[in-house]
Amino acid sequence: MPGATTRNTGADFVYDELKRQIISLELKPGERVYEPKMASALQVSRTPLREAIRRLVSESLLEQQPTGGVVVPALDEAAISELYEVRAAMESLMARNACLKATPADIEALEGILERNAAMVGFADEAMKQGMSLHGRIAEIAGNSWARRFHDQVSNQMERYRHFTNSTQERRDQALAQHRTLVAAVAAGNPDQAARTAFEHVMGARDAAVRAMSGTPA
Repeated sequence: MPGATTRNTGADFVYDELKRQIISLELKPGERVYEPKMASALQVSRTPLREAIRRLVSESLLEQQPTGGVVVPALDEAAISELYEVRAAMESLMARNACLKATPADIEALEGILERNAAMVGFADEAMKQGMSLHGRIAEIAGNSWARRFHDQVSNQMERYRHFTNSTQERRDQALAQHRTLVAAVAAGNPDQAARTAFEHVMGARDAAVRAMSGTPA
């Protein structure tokens, strides 16, 4: 199987797989990445593994220790607050811009995503996917390339925290209600309402993540 061999020796494959394990918490926070063990598990040589590790260190998804070892960063409440605050600002800006640019076709697309969100609200993973799709479409409509670039960088860091944000049905229902308000504001061309709703929605996700990590009841 020549294709499989090529795939399994590529740095891109190693990068994608390590990133998946970090984001899904399969690689635990604080866990050290041992190159020989990881190379054996992924059936790759050390060269593509080291390249992938360098990329992940540059994205702060792995940490290089002074001793030379590499570990998965700890989950940190202070980091959560900082990340979500920046994301809230980006989402607010993009929601405001989307109000000024949305076409009838864009509104129809957002309402379609909203319907799927409502249908999947009882399922954490699917509800999250639809929520991410909604925000992604709003970012496309907004069309601010710099905002999207910064937003994507922050989102990479936030991936490890996302599953904490919608772990309860109460939070998923709340997020759906906020999505409805957000889409309605974009459809009505109300930038202040859209910006405010987007900001509050992201900060609500931050609060939910902090509570879930600390074990504090909602």
